[in-house]
Amino acid sequence: MSRIANYPVEIPKGVETTITADLITVKGPLGTLTQDLGGEVVINQEDGKLTFAVADDSRHAKAMSGTLRALVANMVTGVSKGFERKLNLVGVGYRVQAQGNALKLQLGFSHDIIFDLPEGVKAECPTQTEIVLKGSNKQVIGQAAAKIRGFRPPEPYKGKGVRYADEHIVLKETKKK
Repeated sequence: MSRIANYPVEIPKGVETTITADLITVKGPLGTLTQDLGGEVVINQEDGKLTFAVADDSRHAKAMSGTLRALVANMVTGVSKGFERKLNLVGVGYRVQAQGNALKLQLGFSHDIIFDLPEGVKAECPTQTEIVLKGSNKQVIGQAAAKIRGFRPPEPYKGKGVRYADEHIVLKETKKK
């Protein structure tokens, strides 16, 4: 089993945490995030650190302690520094425009795709083929990026489509006579 729950989470300056019986709230300069505790993990706050302990010796509780520690660490990072995810559009005529709280995507279909961004996510388009999603909740940003990529995933022969900036596509060789 993972031992990630043994490492405490450092709380930077400007970030406040509130722990109740079944909820943890992290508040910082970039927003406020909450997480349900479930009752299987006990969180202690002391000297600017959060420590995680198992409430009982069940296997599920031990697994949830590591999971909850990772979620809370992402919450602390999100409200202090924030997260960003970059996507690239590869293909002739593939373009994107940011229109307020939505993205207008032209991905080779007969129609434009209008993608409404979830609450807490901001999008920037430095060029017509780049998208930068920013926000404080890592899960919401990752889900929004996955939905945008799902409109036109990269195909394996020419590599055309929407891909993550750090994604490497292995191209297949075409059929030969």
